[in-house]
Amino acid sequence: MQTLTGELPLAISTNKGNLAKAICFINQKGGVGKTSCCFHLAGALAAAGKSVLVVDVDPQGSVSQGFLGSETVEQLRGTHCVAALYRDSWSIIDWSQLIHSTGITGIDLCPANQTLAQFNTSSPESEGIAQYNLGEFLESQNRYDIVLVDCPPNLYRCSWSAMIAADHVLSPVTPEDFGTQGLRAVHQAIENARMLNPRLSLLGHIVTRSDRRLLVHKFYEQRLRRSHGATVLTNFLPELSAFKLAVANRLPAEFYDNRCRAARLTRNLSREILDRMDETNSQRHVA
Repeated sequence: MQTLTGELPLAISTNKGNLAKAICFINQKGGVGKTSCCFHLAGALAAAGKSVLVVDVDPQGSVSQGFLGSETVEQLRGTHCVAALYRDSWSIIDWSQLIHSTGITGIDLCPANQTLAQFNTSSPESEGIAQYNLGEFLESQNRYDIVLVDCPPNLYRCSWSAMIAADHVLSPVTPEDFGTQGLRAVHQAIENARMLNPRLSLLGHIVTRSDRRLLVHKFYEQRLRRSHGATVLTNFLPELSAFKLAVANRLPAEFYDNRCRAARLTRNLSREILDRMDETNSQRHVA
């Protein structure tokens, strides 16, 4: 059991030592591939020898259903999924109940379902010390190398708490007009969260669901790279049927068929992400 002690901290610690590095996937636009990135990257990282915890803070529970199936996720009690961390009684709950095996070596899951919806309020800054619940939970999970947090398509309480808890933000974006809308709001939200969590950084934007045969996709990807420069990752995740087939089999692409293009592209993306994390951490140590 965990108990809450001390007063409201002024900010999250800037030094996590050897604790797991947490990445949250954020974009207030839906359908840009946040969940798909989180799901398939978990597989690539696990296959590379990393111990991964996937935390679902989206009330839709999509990444949870990707691993466990919709029926299992929908039947989970609130005390056995991430919603427990948003309740007033969060500090007296056995946190081990929140973590479930996915059946995939190297990947565990803290799932979400409809019980989380009531907590995803539009004024997260008014939650006081409750803003830090998720972060305290993640800091207790020291057996993992990386935590991936899948956020809902808005900047409400669940996304806010993820930014307060995380080290990095990855923002998937589709190369279309609708997909690129709202990035300024995401950047502003990161800056606001940094006042409470100074270690938070934008790791980058991932171009997702692209089809380079389409001129409109080429145009918006080029514009995105011109506008946001090095923050746009070199590697990308196009729209491929293998991603969908893998999810239908409850497996990340790497574990569904590690020879397919979807798995290869995800591996390349995971390596670039790890390199960026190492570079960011090195810069912090120098500073």
